[in-house]
Parts: sequence; C-alpha cells; structure tokens
Amino acid sequence: MKLLIADDEIDVREGIRYLLDWQALGFVVLADAKNGPDTLQKILELQPDVVLMDIRMPKLSGLEVVKAAQEQGFCGKFIIISGYSDFAYAKEAIRYGVTCYLTKPIDEEELQHAVLEAKVALVKEQERQKKLTVYRDKARESILQEIILNQADYLYLDYHDLCLESAVYQIVLYTNYNQESFRTAWDFADILRLANKNHNSLEHIVLNHQDIILLKGDFALKRFEELVERHISQPQKGSPLDALFLTYGRPVYSIEHIHRSYKDACLLMKRRFFCSHNQHVLGFMDIPKEQEADFSGVDMGEGYAKRIADYIQTGNRRMIKEQLHKLREDLYFANEDVPILKHYLADIMIQVKASISRTYGSMEIPLPSNAAIISTVEEKYYLYEILRFFMVQFEMCANAISSPTRESVMEGILDYISHHYHENLKLGTIAELFGYNSSYLGKIFNKATGKNFNAYVDELRIERAKALLGSGQYKVYEVAQLVGYSNVDYFHKKFKKYVGASPAEFRKMDGVAD
Repeated sequence: MKLLIADDEIDVREGIRYLLDWQALGFVVLADAKNGPDTLQKILELQPDVVLMDIRMPKLSGLEVVKAAQEQGFCGKFIIISGYSDFAYAKEAIRYGVTCYLTKPIDEEELQHAVLEAKVALVKEQERQKKLTVYRDKARESILQEIILNQADYLYLDYHDLCLESAVYQIVLYTNYNQESFRTAWDFADILRLANKNHNSLEHIVLNHQDIILLKGDFALKRFEELVERHISQPQKGSPLDALFLTYGRPVYSIEHIHRSYKDACLLMKRRFFCSHNQHVLGFMDIPKEQEADFSGVDMGEGYAKRIADYIQTGNRRMIKEQLHKLREDLYFANEDVPILKHYLADIMIQVKASISRTYGSMEIPLPSNAAIISTVEEKYYLYEILRFFMVQFEMCANAISSPTRESVMEGILDYISHHYHENLKLGTIAELFGYNSSYLGKIFNKATGKNFNAYVDELRIERAKALLGSGQYKVYEVAQLVGYSNVDYFHKKFKKYVGASPAEFRKMDGVAD
C-alpha cells in the first residue's frame, strides 16, 4: 500500500513518518506535502492508497483537497488529522467519505488502527472491483457473441456503455495458414491493435473455437485494408503475417447488421478450398454473386470424364488443361460443401481411368489405383492441388498412349518444368511423377538437353528473372521469390554465375531504374 503524509508543519510530518513501522504494516511512504495545493498535486500524480492529512493547511483546507481529488477521480482513502475536536469538522469530513478523523496529539494505537482499517477497506474494494470486472467482461463478451449471431435484444443494449458506438463495422475471421497446425503462431488481433495504435477500434472474441475480430469505425477499416493490401495478400516469407489466413465480410452500418458481415466471413472460410497457391486472404468481394441452386454432379462428372478421356487418347494436352480450367469454374459456382466436391472430383478421375482401361485393356496405364485416387484427393486442402495432380496423371497417361517414346515423354517433362520452375523442383520428384527411376531419368535428361537437371532449372529461372527485372515492377528479393529462390543471397550468386553481373547491375545495364 502507498501512503502520503500531508501537514504544514515539518515536525509533524517527520513525526508521523517515524511513529509507526509502516513497512511492517504493509505500507510504503511515497512522499509528504506541506500545503493544500502541494497535497492535491501529489495525490493526482502519485495516486497513493491512503492519505494522512491535516484538516487545516495553507491555501487549501484538507476538506477542499478531499473534494477536489474525488472530483478528479481519486479513489484512495483519507485519514484526517487535526488539532480541532469540533464535531462539525468531523461531520463534514465523513460526508466527503473520509475514513477516519483523528485529533492531535496523535495516539499511536489510534493511528495504527485507522490505517489498518483503511487497508482492509481498500483490499475489499479491490477484490470487489476485480470480481465486477470479470463479471462485466464475461457479460460483455456474451453480448458481443449474441450480436454477431443476431441473437441480441437490441432494444435493451446500451451501445455507449458497451463501447460499440460507431458509423461502420466489419467482421474478420483468422486462423493458421498451415492447416495441419492446431494453433495460430501469431495473434492477428494484437498485430491489428498495434497497427491501429492501440485505439479502442476493435473487439476480439472466440466463438466456436474461431478467432473473430469486430472492426469499429472508418479508421480501423482503413488500417485493416492497408495491412491486407501491403503485407497480407503477398506476405514476406517467414514474417508473422505469413502464418495467417483470414477472411472478412462486407462493411455494415448498424449493429443490427453485424451478423451479415459475420455470415460473409464464415462462408469465405468454408470456400478456402478455392484459394490459389499462397493466397492468404478472402474478402466479401470473392463471394460468387450467383451460385447454382442445383448442382447435377453425376451428369456433369460423366461429361467431363468422357471428354478428358477422349483428349488423353488423342494426346491433346491443351484441351485437357482447358477442361480442367472449365471444371474449376463450374465447381467455383457450385453451392455444395467441400467433401461433396472432393467426392465428385475423385469420381471423375476414376471414370477417366475406367474409360482408358476399357479402350487399352492390354496396355499398362500409369494411373493410380482407385483407393490411391480417393486418398490423394481427400488429403488435399485446395482445388488447385487436386487439379494439378490430375494434370500430371493425365499427361503421363497421354504420353503412354499417344507416343510412348523417349522424346515425347521428355517433352512432357520439360513442359512441366516450364510451368513449375518457381517451385521446389527435384529430379526425384519429377521422376516419380512421370514413372521413371531417378538415376535413369537423370541420364536421359542430360542426353536430351545437354545439361544436368539442376543446371537446366537454374538457367530457366535466371531467364525468367531477367525478364522480371527488366519489367521494373519488382524488387530484387521479390524476383528471387517469384522464380523459386527463397534465399536472396543464393539468387545473387546464381544470377552472377549465369549472367556475369549482379541483379542490380543487370537492371542498370537494361536501363531500368531501381
């Protein structure tokens, strides 16, 4: 407990300081004051728990100090000490909430009893306030949940008391970008508070194990928009924001409509399946304006399976890609849950396999078993991953059927590399995708291209990097990431090896300013 001693006589102040063993009683003497204004200033600055104060002091009386301090929010306890025993002073002091009124000369036992009573009263009040705060926070969170779910009785809500008065609101949901992790490494609510300079412009609650942020006001919405645009849409690898995935609903302009923004954000979280590679954000504008009311999956699946099987048999890879692209668009507008869509996709590939097997029964077709197809589709988090898996399998099948020669297979491998050079490509992975032994593929790759696999990929990446640097649209570290080098120093080394100049020097030679 903190103690302030106030009296216009220095001997009295010193006497009180040494009259009791304050430390043993649980008190620390912060300071002393010699007159009314000095006492009031130290009360407001130091916020002591107990003030021992003479009622008669120069410039401001003790009672005037009590009144002024309380008007400015001071909640500590006052013990008045005076040489006057007039009951009128005591009566007025009690009216102002003074804990005890002692007369001079001060009795040691009376003083000790008074300060201990004040201490007990303060402890009880602090405990009561803690309980009230806990109850209030729980009640407030419960009310926020009811508002978000549109279950609140809006007529009886005090928006000012709930700190919800605002011109505009928006709901944000966030989770871990890595869907295999069960906890978020970084708390986006804290990041957003920092971006908002700790203004009271957002609420963070957890509902059904989902982190929810309620943005309040134009300032909060603007800061969130800037954060998404500059740092979250394409976050820097390894940064806190790179570990996050979030969705946000439409802005709404009344508390009664907050649930609409929440509904948007929840729908988008379910539509995460349609995200592209390294996409960290879905906003309300990504919700399809019109979704199909009836998704005739069986009929559509049979049509896709037949067309894709035909294109595989003719070796028309361009049309296979076109069909998969159209399939993605159809699924994007389908009003079905992800498990149903995955089942539909697995069924398409199984039908393609069955069609090819019927036509080329005696040929060994390089397609996975039905169980492997279903398992692979089920374990993928995104539609683009499934369609990429399909394309690789269909290309292998087309290679085996249309022209099973070394040249045509190599053409397919090189085409695959040209589209995936920016990924972490390895010879072993390529060999597995195309059904080759890694060592054997390395030999025929070297013979067909005149280069080993790693050198070929490096040259392809560097050529693409030169084009990106020449465009002037990207910084050097961004170009490094875009062409598949996570380490910018390693990119510098490779670039200089193949070009003879650093990326920055090349850009200057190319006439592009940094």
